[in-house]
Amino acid sequence: MYRIGQGFDIHKLVEGRKFILGGIEIDYDKGLLGHSDADALVHSIIDALFGALALGDIGTHFPDTDSEYKNIDSLILLKKAYNLVKQNGYKINNLDNTIMAQEPKMKPYIPLMQEKLASVLEIDKSLISIKAKTMEEQDSVGNKKAVATQSIVLLIKNTNTQ
Repeated sequence: MYRIGQGFDIHKLVEGRKFILGGIEIDYDKGLLGHSDADALVHSIIDALFGALALGDIGTHFPDTDSEYKNIDSLILLKKAYNLVKQNGYKINNLDNTIMAQEPKMKPYIPLMQEKLASVLEIDKSLISIKAKTMEEQDSVGNKKAVATQSIVLLIKNTNTQ
């Protein structure tokens, strides 16, 4: 049995924050604003995982009103989300992601993101696609005010009885 989930996230770019995306720190003069480390890519992946199994969204499981999640590394949240996927008897078949950012250029960082995410999700990095697009200087992303991400995951029932 297959389950498909879609996730989306957007975070405002601000001064005085580290720019964390896909589990890695990117050298840039601004960072993403949020309650956690604001890793928009990881957040959209979490929403895709939860969506595939109709388990709600990231805010349901990790609310921004809970001090436990203040400045937390989003990879910790991703691990918890993936553990729920496994507890429900599924594994990742493949994961497709799009980063929408006018700056900085993402291409040099994508292989590192794939490795980091593959490690947390216990899958081969060849199962993780990450694409980057600019918004052609349109909207808040194109005007360098935000970064948005979209993720789609295909889960498959895990037939291994571990």
